Amino acid sequence: MKISEYAVKNYQFTLVIFLMVVALGFTTITGMSRSEDPEINFPTFPIVAVYPGASPADMEELVVDPIEKRVYGLDNIKKVFSSIKDGMAVIQVEYKYNSNVDDKYQELVGELNALRSKLPSGLARLEVTRTRPSDVNVLQAALISETAPLATLKKEAEDLQEELEKVPSLKNIEIQGLPAQMVRVDLQLDKMAQMHLPIAAVSGSLESEIANIPGGTVNEGSKSFNIKTSGNYKSIDEIRNTVVLSREGRNVLLQDVANVYLDFEPAKHITRLNGHRCLFVVAAQKEGENISKTQQSYLPVIARFKKVLPPSIDLQLHFDQAANVNKRLKGLGIDFMIAIALVALTLLPLGLRAATVVMISIPLSLAIGVVIMNALGFNLNQLSIVGLVLSLGLLVDDSIVVVENIERWLLQGHSRMTATLMG
Repeated sequence: MKISEYAVKNYQFTLVIFLMVVALGFTTITGMSRSEDPEINFPTFPIVAVYPGASPADMEELVVDPIEKRVYGLDNIKKVFSSIKDGMAVIQVEYKYNSNVDDKYQELVGELNALRSKLPSGLARLEVTRTRPSDVNVLQAALISETAPLATLKKEAEDLQEELEKVPSLKNIEIQGLPAQMVRVDLQLDKMAQMHLPIAAVSGSLESEIANIPGGTVNEGSKSFNIKTSGNYKSIDEIRNTVVLSREGRNVLLQDVANVYLDFEPAKHITRLNGHRCLFVVAAQKEGENISKTQQSYLPVIARFKKVLPPSIDLQLHFDQAANVNKRLKGLGIDFMIAIALVALTLLPLGLRAATVVMISIPLSLAIGVVIMNALGFNLNQLSIVGLVLSLGLLVDDSIVVVENIERWLLQGHSRMTATLMG
């Protein structure tokens, strides 16, 4: 017995299944994860090697060839290809698609660590990079001010970063456009000349203060304590109070011969929003999360933070990926209603019963599709939404053809049951 024949002859059972599938589809589509792009992790890992001063030929001989030889000995390797420039090489390692991404990444990192001692000692960087679709930023907020000092903008950006880090579904909250902070020491050469203090003495004092030197081990009974000198400065006052010279029982401090203050390194890039000076705070979403629910979590945080900002600083959320996803889902709902309306207009001449049956099949088929997608691990994204819209068009077209064929069998004198099974 065919499935369609069983469903038609046992309509009570079919009705119960229909209600269950629609309810399951509704709960699934409201609870399943949503994102702009599909969550696909390709087993491809770029290996980045930086060897300053090396020519492409040296990079190939000393770095790339040993790595490629080691990588080719691994299992499930599909392809390895390299790009070499002066002092830099990128080796793309591609595994077979059915490989476990996490396991292969750990395997590749382990092999590189084992090979590291056989590579040139001047290698400045050697790492395996890993990209995920979920690393794409889902929000970008701008702290805008033309007059506020950079230190004030930095503090407010760090406070916003800290607040967003409390949202469980967000990750990789970063500040963009902020130069690295540094301690600047401006030597007063006239005072140093009066004291006959050379510049090398000042730099040597600072270097000795920040050095971490092992001091050996102290044994106390059954316990052993490791000792080392910690030269990490904890505040700018400690730097100012660094002793740079001892003479005639008097200590000369750094602040006596220099101005010491916090500053920022020269800007390497400039961030602007609509031509206005700003800092950006960006964040990505963790895998498997619902971007609509994530938006409901971070929008109140941004709104509260905006209220406590100084008058000279404005906060604008100028990119919100959740709005794009919600817009596409809204478009799917509109297409859904248009499909039902078209079916009603097309099939009403054949009777209200025929039109109602087809209109009911539309949400049923979409519910089945959403449930299967969720069971297979797919989420709602721009590609799956486009697929649902296309399937909606095919579904409406096929439903109209089937109903018209059933009507044709009825006009030829067949019973309703026979015409339905033949349709």
